[in-house]
Order: sequence, then C-alpha cells, then structure tokens
Amino acid sequence: MHDTGTGNTAQPSRRTLLTATAGVTAALAAAGPARAAAPDDSRLRALVSRMTLEEKVGQLFVMRVYGHSATAPDQADIDANLKEIGVRTAAELVAKYRVGGIIYFAWAHNTREPHQIADLSNGIQKASLELPRGLPVLISTDQEHGIVARVGEPATLFPGAMAVGAGGSRSDARTLGRIAGAELRAMGIRQDYSPVADVNVNPANPVIGVRSFGADPRAVSALVAAEVAGYQGSGVAATAKHFPGHGDTNVDSHTGFPTITHSRELWERLDAPPFRAAIAAGIDSIMTAHLMVPALDDSGDPATLSRPILTGILRERLGYDGVVVTDSLGMEGVRTKYGDARVPVLALKAGVDQLLNPPDLDLAWNAVLTAVREGELTEARLDESILRVLRLKSKLGLFRSPYVSQAGVDRAVGTRAHRAAADRIAERTTTLLVNEGRLLPLSRRRYPRVLVVGADPASPSGTTGPPTGVLAGALGELGFTATALSTGTAPSTATIAKAVTAARDADAVVVATYNVTAGSGQKALVEQLVATGGPVVAVAVRNPYDVTQLPSVRACLAAYSWTDVELRAAARVIAGRVKPHGTLPVAVQRPDDPEQVLYPIGYGLSY
Repeated sequence: MHDTGTGNTAQPSRRTLLTATAGVTAALAAAGPARAAAPDDSRLRALVSRMTLEEKVGQLFVMRVYGHSATAPDQADIDANLKEIGVRTAAELVAKYRVGGIIYFAWAHNTREPHQIADLSNGIQKASLELPRGLPVLISTDQEHGIVARVGEPATLFPGAMAVGAGGSRSDARTLGRIAGAELRAMGIRQDYSPVADVNVNPANPVIGVRSFGADPRAVSALVAAEVAGYQGSGVAATAKHFPGHGDTNVDSHTGFPTITHSRELWERLDAPPFRAAIAAGIDSIMTAHLMVPALDDSGDPATLSRPILTGILRERLGYDGVVVTDSLGMEGVRTKYGDARVPVLALKAGVDQLLNPPDLDLAWNAVLTAVREGELTEARLDESILRVLRLKSKLGLFRSPYVSQAGVDRAVGTRAHRAAADRIAERTTTLLVNEGRLLPLSRRRYPRVLVVGADPASPSGTTGPPTGVLAGALGELGFTATALSTGTAPSTATIAKAVTAARDADAVVVATYNVTAGSGQKALVEQLVATGGPVVAVAVRNPYDVTQLPSVRACLAAYSWTDVELRAAARVIAGRVKPHGTLPVAVQRPDDPEQVLYPIGYGLSY
C-alpha cells in the first residue's frame, strides 16, 4: 500500500469504517447497488427527519478547503483556512459546518497526485462519518479536460470539449467520460462539473470558447449526452453547465455580469437543446449560470437567483428533478446585485439544491439559518433539496462504500490503456485549415531541422508544458531535429528578431499561436518568419479563429488546447504519422466582417 505520509490513513481499517458508518448504513441497509434505479426514499426521508436544522443547512453547501490532507495540511494551508473559513483543516470544516460537499482545486493544494487525493478523500469521509448522524461527503471538482482540469498528470488528460467537437465522435465522447469518470471515482471524487453544455456561437466569448463542444446545438447535444453516459456509467455524477446557456457572452461572469440577449424562441432553438439532451440522458446535476436572460426573466436577476428560470423552466418545463448546483458564489456575476448574505437565500428560493463555494461560508451559512428561523425559507424547502442531494449520494454508492483504496488508484488512474485511448481520441480532433502546396505532412528528409517558436501560456490542467517544448519534444521523437524557442503571447521586437535569426538556421518553422489579434506581436512574429522564405506551419493552440490573422502561412492547424495530449497529436499530424481528421465545430468569420464566413462548421482538410 502506498503511503504518502499525509497524516491520513490511506484506507481506514474495516473496524473504523464499520463504526463510522454504522448508523447511516443501518438506515440505508436496502439502498441497493451504486446505480440502483430508485433509492429508497423512505429511508432517506428518515435520515432527513433526524437531522438538526444546522445539519440541514450544512448539507446544502459545497465548500473549498486548503490542504493536501484532511487532518494534517501544511502550515500555509492552515493559515489560509483560518483566514478564509475560520477552521484549520478539512476535518474541522466538516465538523463545524456539516457541509454536504467539498470541491477540490489544484490552487488549494488538494490535487498533488492520485494517491494523495485518495488519502484526502478518505480523510474527509472519515471526519464526516464519525460525527453524530454523520453523512458521507459528496466530493467534486472541475475536470472538464482540455484547458480546465484540476487533477493533472499522472492522471489521464483528454482533449477538451471543442477538440472533441472537432472529432465529432459520440463514441469518443462516451469513452472520455467512462475513463475520466473511472479515474475520478478511484480517487474519491464522485461529482464532476462537466460537460459544458453551452453552445459557443460568439467568437469573442472570453469564458467559454474552447470549453464548448461547438456552435451547432444538435452536435453539442449529441456529445453532451454521450459524455454524460460515459461519466455516469462509471459511477460519477456528471454536471451539465451553465444553465440556461453561457455560449453567447462577451463578458466573463467571474469578473462581470453578462446579459444574454437571445429571444425566447432563439433560446429554445440554440441554448436549450443540450440541456434537454442531458436531462434525457439522466444527468445527475446541472450547474447554473451567473448571467441575465431578460427573455426568460426580466427582473434583472442572474439565472442562479431566478425562480422563473430554475423552477419555472428547468424544473417544470424541462421536467428536471435532479440536483441543481450554483456556479461558484464567489464570482462577480452573482454578487453584483444583492451581496453575499442574500445570495444563498435567494438561490434556494429560486430552486437551487447545492450552494457552491461562497466567498464567506460563515456569513452564507448563518444567512440561510436565519432565513429559516425567521420564516423566509421553510424547513420543508430545505428538506426538498437535502433529499435530492442524499438521493444522489445514495445512487453513487457513498452510503454503502464511501472509501477508496490505493490499489484502486493503481488499477485505474493514468494506466497505459487509458493514456493510449486519450492519444487516439486526440488524433481524431486535430483540424487542418490551410495546406498550400501540400506542405504537410512535413518531410523529414526535406525539412530535417525544425524550429518551434511561439506562445507559451501557463500549462493548463497539470500537464507538463510549455507548449513549444512539448511540440519540439514530440517532433524530435518523430525523427526531426527540433529546437524550441519560447516567444510568448506578446513578443517584443527584440524577441521577434531573435526568432527570425534562429529561423534562418532551420529548414522549417512551427509556430504555436494563442488568440492572435490584428495588431499583436504574435501576428508580426509570424509575418517576419514567413518573410525569411522558409516554410512556416502555424498551430493555433487555443481558439481556431487565429487562422484569420495568419493569411501568409502555408499551413495552419487547429489544436483547440495547449495540453500535452493535443500538442502531441498535432505533432503526429505535422509529421504525417496520422492524417488530420478534425473538422471545425464552430464557424470562423472574417474578424472585420462577422457576416462573412471564411471557414464554415464542418470544414477540414486531410492528406
């Protein structure tokens, strides 16, 4: 058994487990297997009836906490917890507030490596289950893959949604969910805030973009349903987000308050279909969006706080009775109008079940408690949401089997077969947009020395990075003599000159681009590299719209992300090891005339 020395036991002894879960397990003796068709509501209702009001309020919250261990985090994490939450550890958080869920983040030091994550999960479950009337905790994270993931290497990392959209394979989306779900479950994470069900029709969208499967609601719906089936078939709750749709904004709801101006009819045609598909696929949870949709609710409230949207449309019109979780309550889009004490109360009144990551837990928790005591919220309203949360915990097998094992981590996480599957899926996503004179595939005999330059944004998702280094390394393994030179997302005149000098000693240049704009240093870099006369291959490592700013390059690929798995696939396409199969899941328009489509949905070249 692997021992990370985290202060948690890797897997509690059978005696500890039996003692800790005795009360709950007795109450749920007949709850059935992890994915039983219908949990026994009478037993769950009996659990709810025995809870104190304070315990009920706690069940509604999903909270962050710093530290790699539930009981013995590093001192810096203890200090951060004391400052932000008023507790020292995850175990103290659970004991003080009886929270129903905990969300893992890399920046909170929860996700160092798989064995430690499993230990942390076990420590959290043990701390909660040993309390009087203790309940298992629903542990969640944002593991979308692509540019948003909280668990990094050596776990298997897949292409992100827009790349999967470019591949267009429901089978691949299902496989991604199945494998990613199995790995999360092995580490004790049972709720994943994925897939993104937003239909990204706005190239200027600063917050969704490549996190969406694309701009065609039909295609997005099919891939959302497939990924949901994969995740939930592995015993992890999938979460479709961000209802009622975040795909047509030019404001980031983390920092502002977006408005969606779609008519009701357009919303029904464009934004609603992927959520309908998720519901039809049996989605376990749906996440709200902190944005205003006047056509659905003209009160000026964000959807997270809108009863007409969450109860009227989602619950009553779409017939959804699963768990509704807010997006993070620390985001500006939900805090703009009311303030942190009112937000959780209004969210519950709107129809929310889980309150995610409030900026001040003590304030939010006490606000809900006060609202019940003063009659603004009824205890029966809390019971509705608690029952949904407990049904989900029961369905996921948390009452029956709350702990994970180190052997289970070794069997599931980052296996050779899983990583090979990720590579195969990535190969089917790379999209070839330009290939003048059949420059690609690049001949090793004709162009043996390759210089890789370009943007090196911070590596996402715990991948190795930087992108130029990953591309150069992959090309080196494929037989080229490849050198990496990072020029950044905003190269200076001196940096560009250095790259041009280096290019003169190379037979071909591969340049990684990242959201190129008309007057940017990246565009100047590419133009000056092209002017040297040697062949230049551009790889757009985020949005595919870069191709519109690079008219002089002879070859351009869209990789949709700068994660290792997608960069390695792009290198194999460049080298001709695999043919490009991806097609655009979004339309690429002229930047100065959005009515003119340069590359339509479905466009993609091959060899």
